[in-house]
Amino acid sequence: MKKVYFLSTISLLLLLVVSSCKKDDGIEITPPRDRSVEVGPSTAEIETYLTTHFYNYEEFANPPANFDKKIRFDTIAGANETKTPLKDQVAFKMVTDGFDTSVEYKLYYLVAIQGEGESPNFPDVVLTNYEGTYLNNESGFNVSDVFDGSVTPVRFDLTEVVTGFQEVLVEFNTASGFTIAGDGSILYENFGVGAAFIPSGLGYYASSPPGVPFYSQLVFTFQLMETEVGDQDDDMVISILEDLNGNGNVYDDDTDGDLSPNFLDFDDDGDSRFTIDEIIVNSDGTITFPDSDNDGTPDYLDPDS
Repeated sequence: MKKVYFLSTISLLLLLVVSSCKKDDGIEITPPRDRSVEVGPSTAEIETYLTTHFYNYEEFANPPANFDKKIRFDTIAGANETKTPLKDQVAFKMVTDGFDTSVEYKLYYLVAIQGEGESPNFPDVVLTNYEGTYLNNESGFNVSDVFDGSVTPVRFDLTEVVTGFQEVLVEFNTASGFTIAGDGSILYENFGVGAAFIPSGLGYYASSPPGVPFYSQLVFTFQLMETEVGDQDDDMVISILEDLNGNGNVYDDDTDGDLSPNFLDFDDDGDSRFTIDEIIVNSDGTITFPDSDNDGTPDYLDPDS
């Protein structure tokens, strides 16, 4: 899954931008911009793009033969001057910054096809096709060529992708089913198709991968094929349940304070008993959470039980 590098949130953990310019006192370290100040310009840049561009909505309304159900963007100008702008067709949701909870972004997304299967939760694993471009207005409005993408569907752990992509994918549904063609290829039916317009604060911000300028707004188009329930540590407690504070972020739930969040921790309470040994997996697949000392905290989260 080589493309995980580009969508990964791990790069976002870098809080300093290091310049390679030599100075007498060594490497120059530039702190990242104030995240609250960056909200306005990033939103304006995305909204400018949405106002001046359209997508191939007519193909989705009346699919031609062998239509690949891929979203394509173009500028509203010339022969396309009467096209409906993206701004009139997108939805949005408000999303809190993962590093500064006082900052909130308007995250725009386009639903070309909703999909008829299941909808993933934020810590689940999905199978998707995608293409990524970026917007960057440092030296005039610019839309990049595709900097990342997949030819065939790839599997992504949604806990490892940038927040904006994660937050949009959960708004869609997967395929309703599939058939296997004569050549062995899988043909998915009624899958979700959409696009995400991601402000830099929900993307790479000041820690972009090579080839993407810092503070770039991201545009991802995608086709959502499958989802599976996330249980990243295989302890039988699905990861959505490991979000103990219910804030949509599994990285800040660490019961035993060992710097390994519960969804990646084999022993959530640090009592030297594996989590999987402190729960009961019933014959029907459901889970029972014993509370041996009846203190209201299940054993797998209670170090003294």
